[in-house]
Amino acid sequence: MEGIEDYREAGRLTSEALAKGAKLIKPGALLLDVAEAVEKHIMAKAKCAFPCNISIGNQAAHYTPCLDDDKVFGEKDVVKLDCGAQVNGYIGDSAVTVDISGENSELVAAAREALDAAIALAKPGANSSDLGAAIEKVIEGKGFKAVRNLTGHVLRQGFLHTGPTIPNVSTASGWEFEEGMAMAIEPFATMGRGSVSEERAVEIFSLENMRPVRNADARKIIAFVEEEFGLLPFAERWLAPVASGLRLKMALRELMQKGVFHSYPVLSDTGTVSQAEHTIIITPDGCEVTTK
Repeated sequence: MEGIEDYREAGRLTSEALAKGAKLIKPGALLLDVAEAVEKHIMAKAKCAFPCNISIGNQAAHYTPCLDDDKVFGEKDVVKLDCGAQVNGYIGDSAVTVDISGENSELVAAAREALDAAIALAKPGANSSDLGAAIEKVIEGKGFKAVRNLTGHVLRQGFLHTGPTIPNVSTASGWEFEEGMAMAIEPFATMGRGSVSEERAVEIFSLENMRPVRNADARKIIAFVEEEFGLLPFAERWLAPVASGLRLKMALRELMQKGVFHSYPVLSDTGTVSQAEHTIIITPDGCEVTTK
């Protein structure tokens, strides 16, 4: 398979960074310090596939600290830590939930065991709807709901989300896995309604369309993003080498208005959420987990 060794190396680095970050999550620790430690570990040998996500409580995804973020972890926080490395564009993507108080062990186990159940079914010819049903069954069996409007995703060189998705609930129909496919499976279990909605907060973006813009800083940002990140997601704080402060905000506003950048708002449910995620590659007789 083309890129298999790069997928494995990306998975290994992702796993290492995730473990490092999880150990740093303690009451009073800065979210920014954890995010930067995770990203620094990856960038020592490769590139980040996306900004380190640190989503707390009812947040499910897409929170990453800004440069002046002074938020710290609380004693009862349920933290979703999600990170990814890329090697020559081949990606590892993995997430873990850290329950600081230990009071939400069943919620954490629900997502983790649902992930295990889905991975056990992954092989050539497996249907995505069967994985979704298995995920939902495990999570509901523990008294929680699976988040129905978040899904796993197929990976391709240079692309984090591409092709069909892997549902976290039972669906009427699905698609069949093929040997050589790479994908990230990521169940979310929740104490809430089982559906996320967008918050106003946005710190993550990606390049979507190359269009002319008037703002000089915006033009510099486009060139920087294209060179450094391609079509993969990036954090606003990663743009500091190009622009900062009000000038950065004004440039980003124009880039969003023109449709040059796509934004990833923070996604939240109505109750506490847990997440578990691994990257897998479909093999002739099953699958290989690259992010263990």
